[in-house]
Amino acid sequence: MKKSPLAMQSTSQTQRNKPLHEKEALVKLLRWHFGHAQFRDKQLDAIQAVLSGRDCFCLMPTGGGKSMCYQIPALAKPGIVLVVSPLIALMENQVIGLQEKGIAAEFLSSTQTMQVKTKIYEDLDSGKPSLRLLYVTPELTATPGFMSKLKKIHSRGLLNLVAIDEAHCISSWGHDFRPSYRKLSSLRNYLPDVPILALTATAAPKVQKDVMESLCLQNPLVLKSSFNRPNLFYEVRYKDLLDDAYADLCSVLKANGDTCAIVYCLERTTCDELSAYLSAGGISCAAYHAGLNDKARSSVLDDWISSRKQVVVATVAFGKDVRLVCHFNIPKSMEAFYQESGRAGRDQLPSKSLLYYGMDDRRRMEFILSKNQSKNSQSFSTRERSSKKSISDFSQMVDYCEGSGCRRKKILESFGEQMPVSLCKNSCDACKHPNLLAKYLGELTSAVLQKNHFSQIFISSQDMTDGGRYSEFWNRDDEASGSEEDISDCDDGIEVVKKVANSKLPTKAGLNERINFLQHAEESYYRNKISDKQVNKPSKNAVSDVLRQGSKEKLLNALRQAQQRLRNLTIEFEASAIFLENECYNKYGKSGKSFYYSQVASTIRWLSTANSIELTNRLGIDTDSPSVNFISKEQPLAAPSPSLEQRPAQITGKELDGSCGSENSIGAFQTESESPSTSLPVIPSFSEFVNRQKVKDNQPNISCKESPKKNFDKRMRLQ
Repeated sequence: MKKSPLAMQSTSQTQRNKPLHEKEALVKLLRWHFGHAQFRDKQLDAIQAVLSGRDCFCLMPTGGGKSMCYQIPALAKPGIVLVVSPLIALMENQVIGLQEKGIAAEFLSSTQTMQVKTKIYEDLDSGKPSLRLLYVTPELTATPGFMSKLKKIHSRGLLNLVAIDEAHCISSWGHDFRPSYRKLSSLRNYLPDVPILALTATAAPKVQKDVMESLCLQNPLVLKSSFNRPNLFYEVRYKDLLDDAYADLCSVLKANGDTCAIVYCLERTTCDELSAYLSAGGISCAAYHAGLNDKARSSVLDDWISSRKQVVVATVAFGKDVRLVCHFNIPKSMEAFYQESGRAGRDQLPSKSLLYYGMDDRRRMEFILSKNQSKNSQSFSTRERSSKKSISDFSQMVDYCEGSGCRRKKILESFGEQMPVSLCKNSCDACKHPNLLAKYLGELTSAVLQKNHFSQIFISSQDMTDGGRYSEFWNRDDEASGSEEDISDCDDGIEVVKKVANSKLPTKAGLNERINFLQHAEESYYRNKISDKQVNKPSKNAVSDVLRQGSKEKLLNALRQAQQRLRNLTIEFEASAIFLENECYNKYGKSGKSFYYSQVASTIRWLSTANSIELTNRLGIDTDSPSVNFISKEQPLAAPSPSLEQRPAQITGKELDGSCGSENSIGAFQTESESPSTSLPVIPSFSEFVNRQKVKDNQPNISCKESPKKNFDKRMRLQ
């Protein structure tokens, strides 16, 4: 049953005897509308300050009851309280909760229909608006049309308070800076006598000062609560030590019963995949992110608030009381982690924060942060400052995950709050199971060392030819003409690398797929960056038949080495090499030779480490038959060009020293009449090639007969 506001008709008598901003009257409102016996910590001080017309800056932990600091003032006297919030999901969540309590509240956002907006505006223009709380986005507040309506409401004496939630977003030093918040600084000029309440849960001292200055708060009352959340248990699990992170999370959720939970993911695709996996595992689950349409998001939110859905896998925050908050990817900063993990246990009951940490996730976030700094930066100094801060903030999260000390202590110290370890009382896994954590960290170190041994992507050389900058597989100067645009943010989190590392793969079974993360990340970045230009790019960057033939020879050589290593496996070299080369070409052939070369190199590395089972599965080899009858289903490899067919089948050692790897492969190509046991010349690495080329350049000029070969070498290097 909806509750009506306390008898406002007797306001004048109440104010004569007992002002509404006195404690007794405010506690009465709290009990009647919200069912709480007393205010928490700094709530009463903040409420009394804004009711008396004073600005206030309030720093409270997530779950500390910041919303009560502006909801009670909205009930204490007639008029409207304007609430500025950056998250539509939170606005909608709070409005639904207030309406269920009989409190007149609405929100304005792009997700609402024109009919709903018109009804709200008509109420604001009426002589006596029924609204008590109006939630809006910072973008709407900055528009001239809405500001004009605010000034009209203010001129009629009906605007009692402007509350700015998540106020740290206004500071460029904050972890979640939003340019739209900067425009809120004009509120003081347009509404000079309306008190402003700035609220945040995550603000370091430097951010606090910047917020108060940016909002032009006048002699504000500054209230700060402890960041400690004693009812939360903090735990970190390591993806690299788990057989399947998806399955582990599913087990955790099932072990917690029917309790409500939020799972945060970095990407929308991960949200969808993980939600589908959990649903298939029997968990009532739904994905929520900005990629869904308005109707779908509202449906998910309604189902979750009404407990029809147990778990939400999301990229954005929610305000409902939950028992478990899980981060499936490492957050970009301690502030972001604290704010999101704080969604658990807002009702002060025991709850849990669980973070899944993986080295792939760490590298991915480092890549994102390194490429995302110049988007809003106007100068080199600003860009450099932003970059250093982002890296420093993220390093705190890495230390939180990889360190062995108390996790609660690390959280509080990141906000400048000191605490003894004894205060934790075994409420984190590091304090509760220190020996087990030490074991896990040791295993993680070993896994990282093993992975790093295979994960080198580019082999650089100290020797440069023609002043160029080469890698083993492509010349980076070839991509210099691409767009200068950096990776951009999206509205629900950063999504720059899509499916470059499937973190749910088992560590042992999926090592080869995951060690190439950095390579795939950079490929995705440059592919997105220059995709438009490559559509109309001339054949200079196209994958020619000559290059494909050379790649097939490299794969052929790698297959022979794999057979020598495994011994008990019979491979049809020619068909398998064609199959693998077609895979590379079909995947990256249209993107240009850079990505095609990189994929070929990745396949060769895989062949050097794959076992017989992996080769059998990928190539479709029948190990029971004495000889393999393997036929590629892909398109056949184009025939070599006539110029290649005329070249001799063998190359002397002297010629090898002065030629590039791809030409060696082509020149040493086996014809059908040659013996299968004929061995191919060793293909040099690019570093070896550069060194040999340098020696050759220092020798006297070669004869005119060799000049066509030199020109061919040069063309091969430039391709």
